[in-house]
Amino acid sequence: MANAWKMPLGCKLALFMAQTGTIVDRGLEGVVVNHTNLSNVEGQIGRLTYRGYDINELAPNACFEEVCHLLLFGQLPTTKELSSIKTRLATRRMLPEPLLNGMLRLPLTAWPMDVLRTIVSGLALFSPVNPHGEHVSDENTAIELIAQVPTIVAAWDRIRRGLEPIEPRHDLSQAANFLYMRTGKVPDEIHQTALDTYLVLLADHSFNASTFSARVTASTRADIYAAVTSAVATLEGDLHGGAPSKVMTMLLEIGKPKRSETYVRQLLARGERVMGMGHREYKVRDPRAQHLEKMAKALGGAEDRRWYQIARALEDAASKVLHEEKPGRPIYANVEFYTAPTLYSLGIPSDEFTCVFACGRIAGWTAHILEQLKDNRLIRPQATYSGPEVHTFVPIEARGNGKHP
Repeated sequence: MANAWKMPLGCKLALFMAQTGTIVDRGLEGVVVNHTNLSNVEGQIGRLTYRGYDINELAPNACFEEVCHLLLFGQLPTTKELSSIKTRLATRRMLPEPLLNGMLRLPLTAWPMDVLRTIVSGLALFSPVNPHGEHVSDENTAIELIAQVPTIVAAWDRIRRGLEPIEPRHDLSQAANFLYMRTGKVPDEIHQTALDTYLVLLADHSFNASTFSARVTASTRADIYAAVTSAVATLEGDLHGGAPSKVMTMLLEIGKPKRSETYVRQLLARGERVMGMGHREYKVRDPRAQHLEKMAKALGGAEDRRWYQIARALEDAASKVLHEEKPGRPIYANVEFYTAPTLYSLGIPSDEFTCVFACGRIAGWTAHILEQLKDNRLIRPQATYSGPEVHTFVPIEARGNGKHP
């Protein structure tokens, strides 16, 4: 054991587990850390529910504002309640003028998610604090954040293209207003419906990485702005919210449906992943994928369904080739897969896909943060130490002989 600390990490963990019987799960897979009333992911049967409502019923029937009310207040709204939350969202979309002016001075090459993370954090500067420097973390603050995140994304989209930001409108839905702020034109119904459906589908997904990071931050009794900033930062990674951009890169490289299988084989031969395929939780097809596939197909119309057609061919090719390599381990498209052709067909560039993801998930993030704060316990897991054994401190003058650890 004298030189055990020099072993690779994987070997050290295996040795520790064998000696102590301790189970180490580096990805927390299957580890239950808390309970939630907000959403339930049933991976074995491919079902996602928000407060008991199946996503397959919500996606075609409920608008994003209804889902926001469901997550924040625990029930689907009445007509009066829906009108109220729509008004509250619509009247809180404007950004503080100093923040907007600051965005105008950012480098035009700034990555959209970096801008979103920075400005979300900056919103806290314009929210009152108590004598201890704490911001109010309640449903009102949550609604402000849900309203303002799309404004940040749309404003930066125009600024980086050398255009003046467009003020949000009060008479449009979240989805319609976001598309309007990007183009200056009220979108047609099919485009509004596609984005609204996307926002509903992405609103929440239990303890995913970004939501968990938000709850960890909130568990320290940090406020909602700090927790949402943590969530935005976590969302950026390719293994979470960054995946749709990578899917779009694949679709652009493939170019034609018939090239899909060759592309997949070449990709796997290089040891790379087929992004958008497979999910940590779902052992069947992601229930959200079918709705986004439908939207991607509809957005192409009868004239140009190219991106949908390539995506459909790529999913079939990936399933076939991956099954050949790993029989008995089927792999299916996840929500990120058809996000790419859907958002691209809406005119949204691929490097902004993750930002649009945040425009939907902000509803779930804020609801989870409030849930955490209502029944809080500091989230502080333990780790298995895998470094060197305890040894004697070596004075600096004796460290030049190369014999100390």
